[in-house]
Parts: sequence; C-alpha cells; structure tokens
Amino acid sequence: MARDFVVTADGGSRGNPGPAAYGATVSENGVVLAELYDLLGITTNNVAEYSGLIAGLRKAHELDPRANIHVKMDSKLVVEQMSGRWQIKHPDMRELASQARSIHPMQLITFQWIPREENSHADRLANKALDAGAPSAIKPILNRLTERLVAAEVPTTIWFVRHGETTLTPTRRFSGVGPMNPALTEVGVAQAQAVAKEIAAREPDVLIASPIQRTTQTAEEISASSGVEINFDDIWVECDFGYWEGLTPTEVKEKYPEDWKSWLSSPSHRPGDGESYAEVYSRIEAGINDLVERYPHKKICVVTHNIVIRAIAAYAMEASLVSMYHVDILPCSITTVAIWPSDGLRALKSLSERAVAT
Repeated sequence: MARDFVVTADGGSRGNPGPAAYGATVSENGVVLAELYDLLGITTNNVAEYSGLIAGLRKAHELDPRANIHVKMDSKLVVEQMSGRWQIKHPDMRELASQARSIHPMQLITFQWIPREENSHADRLANKALDAGAPSAIKPILNRLTERLVAAEVPTTIWFVRHGETTLTPTRRFSGVGPMNPALTEVGVAQAQAVAKEIAAREPDVLIASPIQRTTQTAEEISASSGVEINFDDIWVECDFGYWEGLTPTEVKEKYPEDWKSWLSSPSHRPGDGESYAEVYSRIEAGINDLVERYPHKKICVVTHNIVIRAIAAYAMEASLVSMYHVDILPCSITTVAIWPSDGLRALKSLSERAVAT
C-alpha cells in the first residue's frame, strides 16, 4: 500500500528582496518525519516559498519515491501556480516551478492552500533559520544600514483604484465574481472619467486591471486618459461571495443567519461557500510581491475591487485580518501604497481618496 505524506512549506524574506530562508516539514499519520530549514541569502518571498516546497518534496521523495504527497502552504501564489490554475509570468518562478515538478511524479501530488495560522510549524522553522543567520549583535548595524538605503531609494508606488458605481453599489449588494457581472451606471462612468484624469496626471508607468466588466470599463477610461495599455490579471478579481451574490446584507442575514454569523466571526470563513477574507489576503499578498519584483521603482495603477483594497490596507499596515471588516472603499477612489524594493518596507499613503467628477 502506498504511503501518504503531508508536506508543509513556507518561506520569507526580511525585506523583499532581503535576507531569506525556508522551512518545511514532512509528516505521516500526524507524526513529523522531517524538519527542514535553511538560509537562502538575499532573495524574495516568492523564491523562499518555492524553496521550502522544493526542500519538502525532495525529502518526501527520498523517504518513498512512490508515496502520495499532500502539500499544504499558505502561499496562494505557489499553490495556484503548481496546481496549474494560475500562469507563471516571472522567469525565476517558472524555473523554480519546473524544479519542483521534476522531483516526484506530479500525479501523486496534491496542493492545498491553508491559512497562515495553520502553517505555523513551517513558518517557525523559516524564522529559526533567519534568526540563526543574523547574530543579534550585528542586527542593529544592519537595521541602520537598511534605513539609510531606504531613505535614498525610490519606492514602487501603487495606486489601487476601485471601479465605478454599478446597479448593485447603491444598495450594497454583494458583487463578486458571479454571473451577474454588472456594468457601470452613468454615475459610474462619470466617476471613472474623473479618476482617469487624476491618475493620468500622476503619470503611471503600468496599468493593471481585474478582467471583470466593471473594472475593465474603469481601466479603459484610465487607459484613454493616460495612454498606458491595460494588462489584465485575475489575481486582482473581487472576493467570491458564492450564493450570496446579488443579495443585500439584510437578505443574507435573513436567509443564511448561521453563514452570516460565521463570516463575521472569522476571516477564514467562506461567505456563501465562496472565498474567505484570508484567501483574498493571501492572493493579494502574492500579487503585490509580484508587482514589486517585476516593476521595481515604477508607478503602477491597479484597478480592482472593494474587498481586495481592504485586504491591501491590512497588508500595508500589517494589521489583523479582522480589520478588513472595519474599512470601506468608495467607488473610483484611490488607495496609495509605497513599497521600497530593497527592504520590503511598505507604507499606506492614502486610503479611499476620492476623485471628484467635474
């Protein structure tokens, strides 16, 4: 009978790029068979995460080359790319994914995203490697050097623009990625034109949009004003609200009271059996890391959605995911995040800044 292994893996850099390490475990029937961790030098979060996966797969294959392997990671990017559902655009990531696929028969491997708190063992191992690699006596010196570099460095600036009003916006109906896919109203078009003028005046280098109709229409106005071509990317789509789609909060509370209570009490709950806030956060974290790696020091406009921008605000401030329930983003407002590529330092510079139609 084939053995069944569970591999958990994680990785991170203190700065993006910065000093990096990975951690991984291999277990069978709840018993940990191997703990793996190591320093990687200066690299990015995504490279560190893939390195943890590769280390875990290699150890599992060494233990039994015919075993079934169930991989659990809190990196939405790695899980979706290795599952074949997301494209791998960065050449370094393509090379690492190719390495991972060559280790063990892929038909024997499954991948599962898990919330960060469920991946604490691998995360702890990665931090153990990082802590061991930088003696405490020199950390203050490294921190001062980093501060000097950051002060002189041009950050990557990202303007996150929520789409304009749709027919569902005034009544606050849940509007995710479902089949309704509403278009902008006349008010929404005017909002998009106003924000387009504002973004064009800021002279963006890159324009990216969620491919849903309302974000596409908003991005088209920005493209027309700025002259920058739109790049569409599924990673910026709205939260999936499942069977809540099109309902008001009052209707959800009446029809699905237990579902509603569970959603309000836990960012890991999937509303309407759709996508949890924790999953949205993991997705946008991967997306932001990718933007900083691909477009360092550039000015980027991303046209996206309410819940996505709430997650971005939490990410920028390293706030609890519960904070996502206490933020609301106006249609066609601008939320600005600056990220310093050499250090990974990030700053929320504006939140839901309104461009007024004239």
